[in-house]
Amino acid sequence: MSSFLNPVFIVAILIALSVHEWAHAYAAYRLGDPTAKYAGRMTLNPLAHIDALGAFMFLFVGFGWGKPVPVDPRYLKNVRRDSALISLAGPLSNFVMAWIAFAVLLVLGKSVGSSVFSLLGSNGDGNPIMIVAVQLCQNLIFINLALMSFNLIPIAPLDGSKILYPFIPLRYQDAYENIMARGPMLLIALLVLEFALNVPLISRFIFTLMSAVLAMMGMIGNSLL
Repeated sequence: MSSFLNPVFIVAILIALSVHEWAHAYAAYRLGDPTAKYAGRMTLNPLAHIDALGAFMFLFVGFGWGKPVPVDPRYLKNVRRDSALISLAGPLSNFVMAWIAFAVLLVLGKSVGSSVFSLLGSNGDGNPIMIVAVQLCQNLIFINLALMSFNLIPIAPLDGSKILYPFIPLRYQDAYENIMARGPMLLIALLVLEFALNVPLISRFIFTLMSAVLAMMGMIGNSLL
């Protein structure tokens, strides 16, 4: 049984995915593209955003993705810039959510008199409600950082490929677009390497980014509690 198959983790997944995809839709709407709004994606209802394979990956691996938000570039004034901003909105929302959960976790840590703060531990002082609250915050931190990091991988169709695009020199854009057209197959190949051949390229990228943020949180937590 996967260690991720528990109600608190699943609730945290639904929150993180909903915020991520809503952020894409909201950014697109603010930049002039109403496509996602009309498709019912500018909502925090998780049912509008769940992707079957992405949800499976979250439950059994610990990272995954939601259903892509539709974007019509014809509505955008500056396609390169605005597409990057729309793509950035998702990972950025997860980064913000992780820090909000961390702030709540700090408050909970103080309320139970925790002197040693651990992001991976469980400290609810025996109170079931407090235990669930602490675990939910911890899961929100983990999942939001995992979702952020995974989507920052610069391979299509992940957000990182569109975020990187405006920084590609014009003379290399055709080559970059050709590579990105093969992005889904490249991503599948990396997943096969990851899980079939134990070549941890994806997980190493994800956990490197996560570890950097968790280290900052750990330093702040240890100094405040």
